[in-house]
Amino acid sequence: MDYGKFKYESAVKARESRKNQTQTIVKEIKLRPKIDPHDYGTKKGHVERFLKAGDKVKVTIMFRGREQSRPELGFRLLQKLAEDVHDLGFVEAQAKQDGRNMIMVIGPHRKKAEAKAEARAERTAHEAELAAAQASPVPSQRAEAAPEPSDV
Repeated sequence: MDYGKFKYESAVKARESRKNQTQTIVKEIKLRPKIDPHDYGTKKGHVERFLKAGDKVKVTIMFRGREQSRPELGFRLLQKLAEDVHDLGFVEAQAKQDGRNMIMVIGPHRKKAEAKAEARAERTAHEAELAAAQASPVPSQRAEAAPEPSDV
């Protein structure tokens, strides 16, 4: 067997295996214990978007000053967030205090490849709808124009 051919085939196999694997990305969201309900909703929306995309989310609660003496506030906030996004992900690492911060990791139920495939299918369906809407017969502007005045 030709060594060059063997080397080429092994390179092709390696390229194919790299194409099929996905990297795990960990996104981070930072919160404070005394967060406004609207701000919490915004942060929760970001976490949901990351989980739908198939990424892991590291939620960090930062304590400052006297907040450090009340870690149960941060723990309750993390539990509430985990409960709110329960349908999209699960808690991989429970909340734990790390100096001034409390950290929890939430992982998605679906793999990143599945999320990408679903997003791609959704995008092509949307593009097909737009193409069908543009291809439908639209009455021309000229036919609806007012008739020209006749010669008098």
